[in-house]
Amino acid sequence: MNLDLVPYLRTNPGIALVGATNQKEKYGNIILQDMVSKGYKIIPINPRAKEVDGLTCYPDLKAASGQENIGLVVYVIPPKFTRQSLEEAKELGLKKVWVQPGAGDDSVREYLEANNFEFLMDACVMVETRQK
Repeated sequence: MNLDLVPYLRTNPGIALVGATNQKEKYGNIILQDMVSKGYKIIPINPRAKEVDGLTCYPDLKAASGQENIGLVVYVIPPKFTRQSLEEAKELGLKKVWVQPGAGDDSVREYLEANNFEFLMDACVMVETRQK
């Protein structure tokens, strides 16, 4: 089900950012910096990093969910990896998902719809959380 997740973000859920990175030019870092500056609790997910911008980074959603309270998963990785990670999110009961532009495709959308996720695709979390 498509969902307007912007009002939900106002509750300041723990946000797992799948694709967080220390590479400043990549959206996985740009989004992290932006959301942290807006006061959101970001939980970086990246199997190749132990820390991203001073925040503890987890290799996957399962490892993070054992330590953190995740209310929303934001994807900023290629669609084939988003699709794989969604299976893990489903197993963990993480049903609120934001798929950044470029992180989803038809197979991602079909999986989200078939598995009753509450999701938003093709909208930028940075743009949608700007102060009006």
